[in-house]
Amino acid sequence: MAKDLFHQQVKDILIAEGWTITEDSYYIRSNNKIQYQIDLGAEKMIAAEKDSEKIAVEVKSFINESKVSDFHTAIGQYLNYKVGLLEVEVARVLYLALPEDAYLYLWELPLVRKSIEFYDIKLIVYKIEENNIFLWRK
Repeated sequence: MAKDLFHQQVKDILIAEGWTITEDSYYIRSNNKIQYQIDLGAEKMIAAEKDSEKIAVEVKSFINESKVSDFHTAIGQYLNYKVGLLEVEVARVLYLALPEDAYLYLWELPLVRKSIEFYDIKLIVYKIEENNIFLWRK
């Protein structure tokens, strides 16, 4: 499956933030068949607890003409992947990664904002030019 335009950049940003990329395509399998392919699996050690936090990240570029249409597609994938993770690794938290400009545009739309809140969508908002994370919505 083709990787999104900013896949490598988001991967590099997560590494710079102290995450270890454990899968550069996190596969959700059911009955030994691949059901879904999430872009990244990552893990970060939590020193105080001597445990680790595990995440899965679906990277989206939002480069099409309609950011709302891209959002609809991304949310559909996100919700399916979230259900899939419940079957294979319930402790892994799913995030949707999107660029800052798309987030700022979409967040101004009341129904988009309500959808993000209603579905409890975890976000990683990345800055393309600065190569860093603008916002974590946990």
